[in-house]
Amino acid sequence: MTASSERPPSGRRRSPVGTGEDRGSAIIEFVFVAIGIMVPLLYLVVAVASVQQGRLSVTNAARDVGRATAISLRTGTAGTGLTDGGGVSAALRIALAQHGLRPEDVEVRYVAVHAECSSSPVVPSAESGSAFTVCVTAHRQLPAVPTAIPGGTITLVGKYNVLLDDFTVPKD
Repeated sequence: MTASSERPPSGRRRSPVGTGEDRGSAIIEFVFVAIGIMVPLLYLVVAVASVQQGRLSVTNAARDVGRATAISLRTGTAGTGLTDGGGVSAALRIALAQHGLRPEDVEVRYVAVHAECSSSPVVPSAESGSAFTVCVTAHRQLPAVPTAIPGGTITLVGKYNVLLDDFTVPKD
């Protein structure tokens, strides 16, 4: 008689799962493993969604500020600064409010086309054919990460290239 064909003395076959002491432990193990996997996975989804929303916010804010700057340069109605009280600063405030960003958390600067946002700023020109890039930089806290923990803040950068075409309205 081989070891695999042995039967217990009671005449019943051995259970492949184990003894009766293990019954019900699979559900407990499943719950702990599911919680251990699902909670970090859920946090990861929320964090990625938050970062993506912030990235979209700064990109749209850069686009809105770039368009407002182009219009103000074309019409000659406002200065080139964001503190001029004109359409550019209003566009920035509206864009930031629409996307849940605070003006004190955002930095806006004009740089040369194809330059990094950290490079030296330029003053946009109203001349036909001139080009510049609007950079909007925001610092955002990751969800559920305390501010005391280093690395809990990410930097989001939105860029928009502005080209004043040949059909620019000249300033008087």
